[in-house]
Amino acid sequence: MKRSQILFVLVGILLTFLLYRLPMVVVDNEEQPLAQDGNDLGSDFSAEGDSHNSSLGEEDLKVIENLMAEMEGEPDNENFVIFADSIAKVYEAGGKIDSAAYFYSLIAEKVPELANWEKAGNAYYEAFSFSMDDSKTRRMAEKTRQYLGRVLDTQPDRLDLKTKVAMTYVSSQNPMQGITMLREILEEDPVNEEALFNMGILSMQSGQYKRAVERFEQLVANHPDNIQGQFYLGVSLFESNQKKRAREQLLSLKEKTDDPQILSGIDNYLDRL
Repeated sequence: MKRSQILFVLVGILLTFLLYRLPMVVVDNEEQPLAQDGNDLGSDFSAEGDSHNSSLGEEDLKVIENLMAEMEGEPDNENFVIFADSIAKVYEAGGKIDSAAYFYSLIAEKVPELANWEKAGNAYYEAFSFSMDDSKTRRMAEKTRQYLGRVLDTQPDRLDLKTKVAMTYVSSQNPMQGITMLREILEEDPVNEEALFNMGILSMQSGQYKRAVERFEQLVANHPDNIQGQFYLGVSLFESNQKKRAREQLLSLKEKTDDPQILSGIDNYLDRL
């Protein structure tokens, strides 16, 4: 699944993790029980580590311990949901998104409703996006598809969720399934922001910079506030040897953002022009 970091190794900025983990593909040539001690809460639960920079202090851990004691064996669904949701929020605030996703999934299984499936699926997608461990990434992707798939079965027009599911496939052993899904989204909605962005990133990752330029041009034309798209348009122009346009794009973007990471990236590329 993960191949190589082909962009921004020097600057180490914006979405490096995404470019790192995508496969090299040509894209545009056209439930577990709750344990008693909290140490075996399932493969998604992580008491000590997470893919994010976690910051759970002793007070947070004590809150979680107390809430779990209240939740375990709670016969009332409403109370169970309250306790599980509170635990998830503590983990979320501490950057332990995979653990938060696990507790959201407990809610989704206890009360199988669209909103709960979507919340669990979105949390797993975030954990998937940040995971740098292959086995964990696969597990988070499967969970994302499991819960968001339930929503899509009922609401197939949710292109935002379909895009997330597609990206889990792009980073799998069957990347073309995800790319096909992204193309289907663009057939249905040619200016879909997330699909255009992701297809642009995939084109960059596979070295198809001219195609990436087309994707990002379409993206920023229809979504001019997408600063990341503006940045990657400049990078794609640079990498496709359209240096004059790249300079114009990057200088223009420099006046539109105060994000220090993006500004650092802009300066890095301007220095190379």
